[in-house]
Amino acid sequence: MDAKLLTFVLSTCISTTISAQSLKSGEQVYREVCFACHGTGVQNAPKFGDKAAWGPLLKEGQPVVTAHGWVGQGGMPPRGGRADLSLEEFARAVAYMARAGGGNWGDRDARMLDGIREEEKKRIEQLRAKK
Repeated sequence: MDAKLLTFVLSTCISTTISAQSLKSGEQVYREVCFACHGTGVQNAPKFGDKAAWGPLLKEGQPVVTAHGWVGQGGMPPRGGRADLSLEEFARAVAYMARAGGGNWGDRDARMLDGIREEEKKRIEQLRAKK
């Protein structure tokens, strides 16, 4: 492998690792953003750790619940009111809360993020149709 190609490959791997590490964990996002409502149950938000409240959501599935929250659901603003969150960070927070509510949802999976993006498109269309 020539030196230029090796340098490119190494720099790509390092920058990918750094950006993945700089993403906030689900717990961090929950504490900084989600706790205000999901820690207290404001506007009927499913409370953290409340298995009865999270049960129906878990049945809807990770892509649907995450996409609806990402776009905005009920009294919840899009992205929980934090426009600077990435979809992956938001999805991590939803998965973190779902696990506390009895689910077995994972954090990082490219296929899952693609599924969430597909559900996001569907949700946006549903909301547009209601207007």
